[in-house]
Parts: sequence; C-alpha cells; structure tokens
Amino acid sequence: MNFLFLLQATPEASAAKTTTTYKSVWDIIDQSNEGLGLTINLIILVMAAWTIFVFIERFLAIRKALESEKNLLKNVKADLESNNIQGALAKCANSDSPVGKMLEKGIQKIDRSSAELSSTIENTGKFEVLRLEQRLNSLATMAGAAPMVGFLGTVIGMVSVFYELSESQSLEIKTIAPGIMTAMITTVGGLIVGIIAFMGYNFLVGQIGKVIYRMENAALELVEYAALRKESKVKSMDV
Repeated sequence: MNFLFLLQATPEASAAKTTTTYKSVWDIIDQSNEGLGLTINLIILVMAAWTIFVFIERFLAIRKALESEKNLLKNVKADLESNNIQGALAKCANSDSPVGKMLEKGIQKIDRSSAELSSTIENTGKFEVLRLEQRLNSLATMAGAAPMVGFLGTVIGMVSVFYELSESQSLEIKTIAPGIMTAMITTVGGLIVGIIAFMGYNFLVGQIGKVIYRMENAALELVEYAALRKESKVKSMDV
C-alpha cells in the first residue's frame, strides 16, 4: 500500500515542480522602473532613439552621395575634353553629391592660377566633408555616454538595495529585487545602446572614407586637366 501511495503522489508532486511562471522582457523592465530607475531607463530610451535616427539619416545621406557620383567624373571629363565648360558645369550642378559640388567650384576657376584652383578645390572639399560628418560626433558621444548612464543606474540600484536592507527587519528577495532589477536592466540597456552607437559610428566613418577617396581622385583629375589646358593654350599662342 505504501508503494501505491507513492505512485499516486508522484504525478502530483512532479506536476507541482514543473509549474513555471514566464515573464516577458517588458515585465522585467517594468519591475525595474521604480524611483530613479524609471528616469535612467527613460534617458537610455531617448539615447537609443537618437542613435537610431542619426545612423539612419546619415546612412541615407552618404548612400545618396555615393550613388550620385556614378559616372559623374567620366561625363564631366568628356565635356571638358570637348571644351564644353557649360555642359560640365550643368552636370555638376545637377549632381547632389560632394564630388559634383567640388568639381563645380573647381571648373569655375579652371583658367585661374594653379594655387587658386587648388585652394578652391581644397576648401570646397573640406566643407562637403563637414556636411557629411554632421551629427556623427553625437554617435561617438552616445557610444561612450550610454554605458556610463547604465552604470549610473547600476550604482543607484545597489544603493537602493542596501537602503532597503537597512530598513528591513529580515532579508527577503522581494525587498532587494527592485533595486537589483534596476541595476541590471540599466546596465544592459546602456551597453546595448553603446554597442549600436559604436558600430554605427565606425561604419559611417568607413563610408565617408569612400566619398573622400572619390573626391581626392576627382580633384587630381581636374588639376591635371587644368594643367594640360594651360599648356595647350601656351603652345597655341607660341604658334
């Protein structure tokens, strides 16, 4: 009979043991939103939204610049070689890209001295690169600041834990759980935002490097063409 009793009790005991309560990520985050934990989580959320916005906006702008430069230099050189200055200027004006704007300013000074032409190209190139890099510094800031804000939440959460322990008569999980939740959730959130910002920043810097390479190549092509143009004018005058 004793064995039969154990067999009858075993399914009930095993069923009781397998009863598990599942919580969503949002439920865990919600439990940590007490006191300053809510403020820290809101700050991290705002930082995450700004990081995503800057990355998408800069990515689209840089991709547009790269796509607008396709065959631009080749077409401009063809117009210049056929002495169609106005046609080359029109193509540059219609191209909404850093290379197009730099070539446009350079072509306008193509018959000036080499020093003036080089200075114009260099200054225009610097301005266009600055336009591409706008708001990138905020991504670098988020990459460093977001983990620090998360660690601040960790410290605040642990301070809350020790304060609750000092006020409590007995050690209970429910007493220290909110503070520990705040400490862990803010750390995780800050690290996630920091990783996204860091990777996004380096990716965009690499894309801008491609644009700068094309700008330098176009600048060299224009300076070489201007030198050949002046040589041909001098030879024609000597003849």
